Amino acid sequence: MTDAKTEVKLDQKLEQIIKSVEDLTVLELSDLVKALEDKFGVSAAMPIMAAAPGAAGAGAGTAGAAVEEKTAFSVILTNAGGNKISVIKEVRAATNLGLKEAKDLVDSAPKPVKENLPKAEAEELKKKLEAAGATIELK
Repeated sequence: MTDAKTEVKLDQKLEQIIKSVEDLTVLELSDLVKALEDKFGVSAAMPIMAAAPGAAGAGAGTAGAAVEEKTAFSVILTNAGGNKISVIKEVRAATNLGLKEAKDLVDSAPKPVKENLPKAEAEELKKKLEAAGATIELK
């Protein structure tokens, strides 16, 4: 693996791993990340600061009064329902997955269809999938 700025010589085993990761779909990468998090007890999420350094004293009297509203939602397919073909079509349209990948996702429910969506987009996708016959959960 070479870069214009630096050249890094990697072990053959590492190059094979990188090649394997390059061949994965987005959903497979997501599953890989979750499996690694579970296996090693770590989180791939960026740490979030609880409060700005200077804001600790300013809001101390109103602690707990303001609750942060969730801005990113995951659309979880919990059940495909009786009309799997329509659900697979909607999953394909929403995710740009191939037919096999979309079918595998629907068959392996409960699974996230899309993650980190704004509320409006998550609600719209939920309505489309429910109209196709699926049972959906927003998280």
